[in-house]
Amino acid sequence: MSTETIALKEWAAAIKALEDGTQILIMRKGGIVEETKAFTLKSRSFYLYPTYEHQQKVLLQDKYHPYLEETLKGWTPDDRTVTITSRAEVEEDLEVFEAEELEKLKGFHIGTDRFAEERLKWKRKNPLHLLLLRVYKLDEPLEIPVKPEYNGCRSWIGLDVELSGRAEKPVLDEEAFRKRMAEIRRAIGR
Repeated sequence: MSTETIALKEWAAAIKALEDGTQILIMRKGGIVEETKAFTLKSRSFYLYPTYEHQQKVLLQDKYHPYLEETLKGWTPDDRTVTITSRAEVEEDLEVFEAEELEKLKGFHIGTDRFAEERLKWKRKNPLHLLLLRVYKLDEPLEIPVKPEYNGCRSWIGLDVELSGRAEKPVLDEEAFRKRMAEIRRAIGR
């Protein structure tokens, strides 16, 4: 019997930043092949599925270029496996419509201004979702096969593997996480 586990596809460099506590937010509008025109939160708890193909140095702040280099070391488009190393829970889903709000978030993510602007402008009528994530690092990463249905520019995928119940630890303690979340909310006046 097969069990589906919900995963959100995200750049490997961004997952690294989430796992080391550098950032607690990701920006979503939905993938190109998304079933609906707007991003929807399919689950409040999910595993982070690293992607490599569309990561670009020009879209990362200079000081985070090593994150990209580290995640690409040894990776090829022909890889037949991917390693799942963390799970996330959405603490808050904030919608952003204006560039001025994004400008205030510069210090809270690894992307450049261009990265944030491109995310906001794509599917312009739809809000940009800022997902504030509480991230848990798995004690034992799990290597899984890359299946054809995992490919493509989409946000959500169903992994054909059982991951629940695995030992994990929060990346940030409760106090540090709540403080960072409050800083982000304050920055954009929420």
